[in-house]
Amino acid sequence: MTAAGSIHVTVLLEEAVTALRVDPQGVYVDGTFGRGGHSRRILAALGPAGRLVAFDRDPQAIAAGAQIQDQRFSLHHTPFSDMAEVLQQQGIGLVDGVLLDIGVSSPQIDEGERGFSFRFDAPLDMRMDTTRGETAAEWLARAEEKDIAEVIRDYGEERFAKQIAKKIVAARSERPIATTRQLAALVAEAVRTREPGQDPATRSFQAIRIHINQELEELSLALSQALALLKPGGRLAVISFHSLEDRIVKNFLRDQAEPAANVPKGLPLRADQLPQPTLRLVGKAIRASAAEVAANPRSRSAIMRVAERTESPLLAKVG
Repeated sequence: MTAAGSIHVTVLLEEAVTALRVDPQGVYVDGTFGRGGHSRRILAALGPAGRLVAFDRDPQAIAAGAQIQDQRFSLHHTPFSDMAEVLQQQGIGLVDGVLLDIGVSSPQIDEGERGFSFRFDAPLDMRMDTTRGETAAEWLARAEEKDIAEVIRDYGEERFAKQIAKKIVAARSERPIATTRQLAALVAEAVRTREPGQDPATRSFQAIRIHINQELEELSLALSQALALLKPGGRLAVISFHSLEDRIVKNFLRDQAEPAANVPKGLPLRADQLPQPTLRLVGKAIRASAAEVAANPRSRSAIMRVAERTESPLLAKVG
């Protein structure tokens, strides 16, 4: 996540790299390269034998990463849910740390043509990877009313989801919903009340974006893979920006930090027979400082959770 405008500011930069406890000879994964803030800082901490493997779905992020000419670094145009497969292809086994910075980036929001924001009148795209997949406009053109309502309710936590879905289906029968401004206007007509300072379209745009990019599913897959890839003592650091993401992260880390995390259900074991947990929680959740929030207001909602891999083997499939 970056700050608004052309100046790139990485959220929780120092805190995230510190949390990883970078070993100069280690191997690390940056699951969301973005514009490379975290990656560059990790590379600065690595020695000649260290290695960093980064991922991003956004073609513009991949183009930005081409500026890094470093034999220790590789960047892959694929979701971070593919990290296990890519690492295997590169002959990498276990790694010393994984960093995930979840959600949409500021360049994506601030470039109107991407269709993420209702602040611009632009094609209704919303894809993080513009080279593949269905756009938001294409999905809204074909989805059933109940499915639209479900997405907006579950991913946007929007209490007027049914009314919004009904308005969308009625409107598309007259003409395609092709732009962000069209969608925002329809949502505004359906939302009767909203919290002060929040645009009526905020929750719906978030929900449709999450659905189009399968963000929560990707996160769950990546967390399980990261756990399986970490060496004992390796760190997992995850930065999220809204409650749905953070809930998934918090629950996953908590479950894997409990002694019974990898015991098949129904297995008759006493408490003293339970294996040790696969993760150890490291400190409390970390939020952006007041100074960082003042410099970059979008960091206000950021929350980072950190865990360390234990010696305990994975006894059952996680995730």
